[in-house]
Amino acid sequence: MARHRLLFVCLGNICRSPMAQGVFAHVVAQAGVSDLFALDSAGTGAWHEGQPPDERARAAALKRGIDLSGQKARQVAMQDFEDFDMILAMDRTNLADLQNLAPQTHADKAGLFLGAGYDSIKREVPDPYYGGGEGFEEVLNLIEAGSRALLARLT
Repeated sequence: MARHRLLFVCLGNICRSPMAQGVFAHVVAQAGVSDLFALDSAGTGAWHEGQPPDERARAAALKRGIDLSGQKARQVAMQDFEDFDMILAMDRTNLADLQNLAPQTHADKAGLFLGAGYDSIKREVPDPYYGGGEGFEEVLNLIEAGSRALLARLT
């Protein structure tokens, strides 16, 4: 049974949060501790529900040996606040949306993905959706560093 249940959250669940789920899964697999984690991703909006991650996100991740093809976008549900120990928002806007949605008893589960333990001034993962491929590379770099910091904090 997983000791840590993590949900990664962005706006539409087709760029940042599926990349975070995939990268974190890759990082924990490399560390040999996959069995300690249950991972998923979701969006605060439902625009892309049922769709795979953005093609540019899949391509950038695949260049690093990370396959996102099995993921499908979904919207955050109230049940997620019961099912997950940590709900990790990619930016402050998504965090505010989560905090507004969270039941009072689970409000402390939501936080920034690049929060405590991440050694950088940058605390938000920028949305690469409206930019070019270089934005996806930047996001993957941030997510990889954030994933390593998060893993160190949790193990």
